[in-house]
Amino acid sequence: MQELTHYIDGQHVKGTSGRFADVFNPATGEVQAKVPLANSEEMDRAVAVAAAAQPAWAATNPQRRARVMMKFVALLNRDMDKLAEALSREHGKTLPDAAGDVQRGLEVVEFCIGAPHQLKGEYTDAAGPGIDMYSMKQPLGVTAGITPFNFPAMIPMWMFAPAIVCGNAFILKPSERDPSVPLMLAELMEEAGLPKGILQVVNGDKEAVDAILHHDVIQSVGFVGSTPIAEYIYGTGCANGKRVQCFGGAKNHMIIMPDADLDQAADALVGAGYGAAGERCMAISVAVPVGEETADRLIEKLVPRIEALKVGPYTSGNDVDYGPVVTAAAKANIERLVQTGIDQGAKLVVDGRDFSLQGYEEGFFVGAHLFDNVTTDMDIYTKEIFGPVLSTVRAKSYDEALGMAMDHEYGNGTAIFTRDGDTARDFASKINIGMVGVNVPIPVPLAYHTFGGWKKSMFGDLNQHGPDSFKFYTRTKTVTSRWPSGIKEGGEFNFKPME
Repeated sequence: MQELTHYIDGQHVKGTSGRFADVFNPATGEVQAKVPLANSEEMDRAVAVAAAAQPAWAATNPQRRARVMMKFVALLNRDMDKLAEALSREHGKTLPDAAGDVQRGLEVVEFCIGAPHQLKGEYTDAAGPGIDMYSMKQPLGVTAGITPFNFPAMIPMWMFAPAIVCGNAFILKPSERDPSVPLMLAELMEEAGLPKGILQVVNGDKEAVDAILHHDVIQSVGFVGSTPIAEYIYGTGCANGKRVQCFGGAKNHMIIMPDADLDQAADALVGAGYGAAGERCMAISVAVPVGEETADRLIEKLVPRIEALKVGPYTSGNDVDYGPVVTAAAKANIERLVQTGIDQGAKLVVDGRDFSLQGYEEGFFVGAHLFDNVTTDMDIYTKEIFGPVLSTVRAKSYDEALGMAMDHEYGNGTAIFTRDGDTARDFASKINIGMVGVNVPIPVPLAYHTFGGWKKSMFGDLNQHGPDSFKFYTRTKTVTSRWPSGIKEGGEFNFKPME
């Protein structure tokens, strides 16, 4: 069986803690590798290497740092198929979905090529008599990121690309469920010209996370995962004086107005609700049709589309709609919540409980489920299911539908489908959610905008990627300078206004 490694100081390093986690093939249920789980001593070593390498990298001019990103983009394109296959093998995504995972990370790297412009400071000439004032954006030092299993390529690149191009060193603690692609990305970054020690991958579990949170040298921490862990990391990291951004759970609503194109809406719901087996923080998991007639017509259109979904392993080709969920525990949790929905009175319109794939009976496949007549007090509405389950909550009016999304504790993404511009504009203006789609079911912003939810979906004050990432990974230093000429005056003991 393959034994994976850490990646420290430019080398694959075997774990020394003696602890390992199993890495499964989700399609077969078989253990295909084991990954070492770092202890605090292993994390200390990686931090020491990063701290030693970072000053020289920070002193490298931004244009040269950007050229590393340019080369990295070329290498990502060269190895796209290889990366996608490795990702699918450990996560279970279809190959097109896995390639999309890499592509959306690549686009953030492309944005980072513009670092020389993003890192420019401000300058005021003659702020006072003979006085000039300017600001500099300087790197933090050693930074770290803790990333989830569901996007093992995209989210690491969302974090380490801006951190590194700003002049920081970065320690990545990826999910122990699918760690191979992060290790491959570190290798490609060094092939692109990144000095050893600037990007390191330390695999682990809570012990490694706590080592990051309590390490005095690490200046910032980024996290994406569940809300309870986001709250823990945010609270602990901030208490230890670190800059922290944490992104948590989601329950994304899609409002379908009576005037919407229902075929378009149904297609959007199927793709957004069941793509990647629902293991996306931006997946639509709640459909809110407005009016009984709209709801009845929507369900009528959804059922045949959902029943026609093709579920299978990534090796079955590109016509598979979604694959298995990541672990047996994830499958069991989804099945438990489905049963809870039935027990609490929701109507199971499409029942995927008996789904079984011949030859892959031990895999972590979950059939597609569609609930109707869901109410806002049910567990399948309040909790993040993270599986191929779509809940339909009927609303009598637009205001009731708007209120459902606004009252939910999560505020990651939302969408409205309508032909009415006034309704769409009102929705976008009023909704207390961070990312909004108008006739777009998964409104993930492009790389030159920023990604971030509201409410219990995000902890911190700066979003991921885009301009916010350059703010997060730098500190601003302001310099006031004067070069005296002529006869020097004596000391001054009070602040003088600029004249």
